[in-house]
Amino acid sequence: MNLEGRVAVITGGSDGIGKAAAEEMIRQGARVVLADINEHQGEQVVEALRKQGGEAVFCKTDVTVYNQVEALVKTAVDAYGTIDIMFNNAGIGVNKPFLEHTPEDYHAVVDVNQHGVYYGMLAAAKKMKELDVQGVIINNASVFGFTGTLGITGYQAAKGAVVTLTKHGALELAPHGIRVVAIGPGGVNTKIVDGYRKAGLLEYMEHQQLTRKLIEPEEVAGVVAFLASDASRSINGTTVMADDGFTVFKSDIRP
Repeated sequence: MNLEGRVAVITGGSDGIGKAAAEEMIRQGARVVLADINEHQGEQVVEALRKQGGEAVFCKTDVTVYNQVEALVKTAVDAYGTIDIMFNNAGIGVNKPFLEHTPEDYHAVVDVNQHGVYYGMLAAAKKMKELDVQGVIINNASVFGFTGTLGITGYQAAKGAVVTLTKHGALELAPHGIRVVAIGPGGVNTKIVDGYRKAGLLEYMEHQQLTRKLIEPEEVAGVVAFLASDASRSINGTTVMADDGFTVFKSDIRP
């Protein structure tokens, strides 16, 4: 893998998978534009990346507002002249039984996890086409775009939509030389699993995976960097599972 000279935009980049992906892409030679709604934490991550010798800038962005996502893409072009990689990673979760969910819970999660991905795809693709860049758009889906579980109504709905948006985007953008792919992480050791921890479902998450433990963000970041590279040019329109066997049928999920 080699991302030398590439410009990558990463949403939700101040923590978890987004932060790990930024670090990995920097190691592979990319320049990174980090976006997050948490300005203080995002700036700290960028400062750390620069101290490690990387080129990075921060752009405070609410991915539920299309104009802000457009401005994020413009920031990348203004800073580095182009955009080659768009990693639509920002996500939130609400863990409640279905009958305790409210419409506000549902819309809050869908706005970030589904609409935010669509906005990132649209803004990046328009700019890539304008600049004649044969880039790649990577969306963060989930095992829960494919399987059912308890307590995450809006999250599952949004992640299922991301899987389908990825297929559709690949079809629409292939004539312009733009790839669209997704990753499907399993249970990753990030803040989103805190809801499972509080709901007493963390053990279930761990037991669904073949190693019986959470995946670390750095492990998923390696998959993201691979999908961003020319080494994965034959992968398009699909979701690559990074789930430690979560979606494999298992007749025994004991500890």
